[in-house]
Amino acid sequence: MTEERIPNAKAPPGPFKLDIHTHILPKHWPNLKERYGYGGFIQLEHHKPGKANMMKDDVFFREIDENCWCATARARDCDDEGVHVQVISPVPVMFNYWAKAEDCLDLCKLVNNDIAATCKANPKRFVGLGQLPMQNPELAILELRRCINDLGLRGVEIGTHVNDWNLDDPALFPVFEECEKLGAAVFIHPWDMMGMKQMPRYWLPWLVAMPAETSLAICSLIFGGVFERLPKLRVAFAHGGGSFPATIGRIEHGFKVRPDLCAVNNDKNPREYLGRFWVDSIIHDDACMDYVVKLMGEDRVCLGSDYPFPLGEHVPPTHYPGKRVQESETLNDKQKKKILGLNALEWLGMKLEDFL
Repeated sequence: MTEERIPNAKAPPGPFKLDIHTHILPKHWPNLKERYGYGGFIQLEHHKPGKANMMKDDVFFREIDENCWCATARARDCDDEGVHVQVISPVPVMFNYWAKAEDCLDLCKLVNNDIAATCKANPKRFVGLGQLPMQNPELAILELRRCINDLGLRGVEIGTHVNDWNLDDPALFPVFEECEKLGAAVFIHPWDMMGMKQMPRYWLPWLVAMPAETSLAICSLIFGGVFERLPKLRVAFAHGGGSFPATIGRIEHGFKVRPDLCAVNNDKNPREYLGRFWVDSIIHDDACMDYVVKLMGEDRVCLGSDYPFPLGEHVPPTHYPGKRVQESETLNDKQKKKILGLNALEWLGMKLEDFL
């Protein structure tokens, strides 16, 4: 008996749509516990057609559909939902910054090669971001160069922190410096969320800690002076910037009243960096969307869906990527065109002609 496929929501005709926040996995990869000699890694168990279980050693993590690895299934969904191009990036549980650096590098190469092959076969449909062994900045820079120069990827996806390092840690600065030098786009996504042990129920790590993780990353790059020192670095943050937009007033006030704590590495008001980076549109609320567009600027919000996972905007059969933007009664047509596709082109360093 085959399971009936849930029909995709049909997007109405609209402008060019480029989704910067989607995730992909290879269909197969080696047994990493056997390959590296220790466990803790994610593996796939293909238990029935079009379905696989993500397993961490012998513990079930999540069931996924074939659109998490199959380019044909993804293209079918894109056609149904009016998405012209997807930026495909790794699933954050594959970052494995906790692992031995050489093993993480090996896994990064497996993942990055697979993403590059998918993009090469479908250059008008997919744009690739790689992953890096950030726990070893020297190895991360080598893999970054390979991603951009050899594999043709447009950038990298990294976590909101790297083990005990926040993103302002001096050890990580050379990686960001190399990203700026290479013109690589950087997508920052929560992983290994703070307070996990205090949030065992109600999916709170995804609902509470993920937004906080993104604000942690943004504040680290602002207060740590990374944005100030690297003015051409192009960074986008997941989930509408997390809790940062809603707390910018508190962040700015703290900077003003306690410069001895906040302004130790950068004496510029954090509000001056609004418009300096991009955020995606996974916000789930019309009023919040309007606020983020006004706060960040209509040029700095990009379509993001978190496809193919359920916490994103891609939830058949009622939602499709860009639905909240396309059906907005407050955004004008010019703003919609920017958010749905044109802003992402600037972040990626690409042109619309690249996809025509």
